[in-house]
Amino acid sequence: MKIKFYKATLLSTLLLVACSESLLDKTNPNGGTPQTYYSTTDELTKGVNAIYAVAQSISLVAREWFFIHDLRSDDMATGGGQLEVPRAQLLTGSNDAANSVSTSVWTGFYEVIHRANSVISGSVNAGINVSDTDKRRFVGEARFLRAWAYSDLIVLWGAVPLYTEPVTTLSGGKARTAVDDINKFLIDELTAIEADLPASYGPSEKGRATLGAAQALLARVYMFKGDYTNAKVELDKIVTSGTYSLMPSYFDNFKEETPYNAESIFEIGFYNANNNWDGNGDGTGLNEGNTRTQEYSAVGWRNLIPSDALLAEYESTFKSDAKTDPRFADTFVRIGDMISNPPYALKASQVQANTSNFQGGQEKISWKKYTSIYKTDATFYTGPMDMRIIRYAEVLLNLAECENELGNTAKAIGYLNQVRDRASVTMPHYPTAAYPVSNKAEIFAAVMHERRVELAGEQIRNRDIVRWRNNGKLTTDPVPNKKGLVKIPANEIANNQNISDADQN
Repeated sequence: MKIKFYKATLLSTLLLVACSESLLDKTNPNGGTPQTYYSTTDELTKGVNAIYAVAQSISLVAREWFFIHDLRSDDMATGGGQLEVPRAQLLTGSNDAANSVSTSVWTGFYEVIHRANSVISGSVNAGINVSDTDKRRFVGEARFLRAWAYSDLIVLWGAVPLYTEPVTTLSGGKARTAVDDINKFLIDELTAIEADLPASYGPSEKGRATLGAAQALLARVYMFKGDYTNAKVELDKIVTSGTYSLMPSYFDNFKEETPYNAESIFEIGFYNANNNWDGNGDGTGLNEGNTRTQEYSAVGWRNLIPSDALLAEYESTFKSDAKTDPRFADTFVRIGDMISNPPYALKASQVQANTSNFQGGQEKISWKKYTSIYKTDATFYTGPMDMRIIRYAEVLLNLAECENELGNTAKAIGYLNQVRDRASVTMPHYPTAAYPVSNKAEIFAAVMHERRVELAGEQIRNRDIVRWRNNGKLTTDPVPNKKGLVKIPANEIANNQNISDADQN
């Protein structure tokens, strides 16, 4: 049973209209205020759920969040002329401050932050009927979601305004805070909440932030700043806890029927609600679908397709590798592949627009991962496809990278091979002919390869490129046309008195 993300704004939505300060002083005598709310378990629950609601909205995980990361990486190519202009701009690196996709993501993350701040500051109102354990857990969830928002913001925009209290006036905007300072804030926050978040939840609470999620996110933060020693500490905690394991079937991580499985550390859940999307987490409906399958599916809009470089990354007997990587067939769908229920071979006439250059020919190849083409050939379909934000496989690959950086060669190779040992994958162990692992540089090349094929299309690649670039790990930049940070939205510059055009990326 998936957690229901209530859409009540709980007085925490930023006021983005032009009005006088006197109007903001009006108080509704029949309603609660941030100074009096969050006094009961029910109010704290609704407040935290309202944060998840924004994460679930199309401003973020249901749509624009996966788009901005995928478009900024080198895993994607345009599916054809149907790709909308703002998305095409991000794909080519020509986006400006008015880009609607980046504006939606920026606004969505700051909605998450504002609602989290409201819960955190308002939790002081919790009465004697709210246990200390519950209060700490609710606040811990809010702090985790705020940290997740900031960890993504700095990947995309670099220095951004850091808010730790609710903004209550139109003049409350802040200047940009240095990335190093935000990283320090994130480390302090995520370290602090490890004592407050449970290792797991009951069936009706699946999807909430856990101890493992906080540790995995903290490890990401350490790795982003190049601190492999401390990242390894957090990753080791996850492995030794025994809470998570690789799913025997790789594809079970990307199906509607297997949510919150043994490999999932943090994911955002959706419901079977075709064509019911929430723009910013303020909607009244609880049943909302995810647009990912419609956007990427071979029989849907097919707005993005895998890049030629990504397709070529997979090991294949065509290239004289010992084995064709089974993850290719779980990640992509080709003409003639069996789809739908009952199954039949995908026809070329069902797939529009662009082709890929693959193995010496032109071919229509589309995304299978995170689409519902395995069960339906509906040309318009949105549904309960959960998005896994952090998987256990990433933890193991993060450990491989950390161990290599710290000189622990055998352990690094062991973690890489553990991922390849998944029952449905069983790829030959490193070293292979294509990937020798006799020194640090060769192991890092194997890490880069394994991350790309295991985590393709999961909003990891862009983050990897940015952190490797920042930490001097790249010999060749995969996306030289996207080296710069995303432009700060024009409406932020217009509304925030402490950010001007001079502060623009």
